[in-house]
Amino acid sequence: MSPEALAGTRPAPVTLGEAAKVWARIAALSFGGPAGQIAVMHRILVDEKRWIGEQRFLHALNFCMLLPGPEAQQLATYIGWLLHKRLGGLIAGALFILPGVLAIMALSWIYVLYGNTGLIAGLFLGLKAAVLAIVLQAVIRIGGRALRSGAAKLLALAAFVMIFFLAVPFPLIVLGTALIGWLAGRAGSNAFRGGGHGGAADGVADAETLLGEGLPDHARPRWQGVVFDVSLWLALWLLPIAALLIALGPDHVFGQIAVFFAKMAMVTFGGAYAVLAYVAQQAVEHYGWLSPPEMLDGLGMAETTPGPLIMVLQFVGFLGAYRDPGMLSPLMAGTLGGLLATWVTFAPCFLWIFLGAPFIERMRGNAALAGALAAITAAVVGVVLNLALWFAIHAVFRRVVPVEAGPVRFDAPVLSSIDPWTAALTLAAIVAVFRLKLGTFTVLAAAAAAGVALRLAWLA
Repeated sequence: MSPEALAGTRPAPVTLGEAAKVWARIAALSFGGPAGQIAVMHRILVDEKRWIGEQRFLHALNFCMLLPGPEAQQLATYIGWLLHKRLGGLIAGALFILPGVLAIMALSWIYVLYGNTGLIAGLFLGLKAAVLAIVLQAVIRIGGRALRSGAAKLLALAAFVMIFFLAVPFPLIVLGTALIGWLAGRAGSNAFRGGGHGGAADGVADAETLLGEGLPDHARPRWQGVVFDVSLWLALWLLPIAALLIALGPDHVFGQIAVFFAKMAMVTFGGAYAVLAYVAQQAVEHYGWLSPPEMLDGLGMAETTPGPLIMVLQFVGFLGAYRDPGMLSPLMAGTLGGLLATWVTFAPCFLWIFLGAPFIERMRGNAALAGALAAITAAVVGVVLNLALWFAIHAVFRRVVPVEAGPVRFDAPVLSSIDPWTAALTLAAIVAVFRLKLGTFTVLAAAAAAGVALRLAWLA
């Protein structure tokens, strides 16, 4: 069938209300960290709804990978903006984090009120196992679509080795791979952009999508829009921080939370794990907001609830304010502290998208830029694989030992410390995902129920 005939099957325009329902559905399914969340968006928006084409989706993803903050939430904001202007982007981005905000807040209350009871521990046991399988599936799906050439696969492998074994900072990997891709694109190479029948298929897929290949009028860069977005979002982000510092002083816990997490919002390249060590060090050792085991519990909450992994910062802010409530009740202070951490973390994400996306959209045909962004995507596959492996090692094994040999540094699992229940549940979840082809909700629910049953049986 010709591209012209396929274009006749383009999805009908959708209203903002219809799009909001889809974004709410994506938000409810956004488990498994950025890899799983991006895979869910791709399946629904590209394969199922055909609102956006493969190449345009990856182009937007590549740009979001360059930004500080959660790339999956920013990708949702980007596509929502493409479809329905700023309001569409705001709805998509806000809905993406709403389930995580509510879930982490509820779990934070349960955590401080009831502690690590058998039921809660069993729930986390099962959910962690399911998340491992879901993340593995997502890595394979994203890698299969992004690594279409030998050069891209080699770059992904190099990125994995650099970050897992050599502890090379994620921003340096991004800059290095962007330079390689830019030079390749400038030289006319398609090494990182796929080829053969895959490239042709992408062109046809875009002809069938709601957005097509054209540039919507609202997506054209305008300096009036730049001034508007910078003024509005900087004010929304920074004025509350300034007001808290003036009213309460820099030593008050709310002032500390506001300033600390605003700084984190500027440097969280590569997602939560990229800054986890620094956040833990400052929150635990400098501010004394929580203990190392509590930090890991918070990460477990963020891993097993919908929304970005960076939502762990809400738990940190909650405990920090809960333990220094001042004249407020501890629960009220904790709630406000958690919401404050969330606000200063996510408010700038909308600024980055609304400010930069029009220029990125206009430059979609630029070969050098396309090469740089595609190279970043290839490298990020290796980085996400590193995150999946890191989480698997720390979830399945109770102990790890640091290994250092020259420039090589990584945590190796102590094989005798394997957690048999977590390993068994993880294996069962992998079978459910890859062999039985069960859906995300089904796997999560079944694993959670199995974890609770095992924990209660063990306590009995």
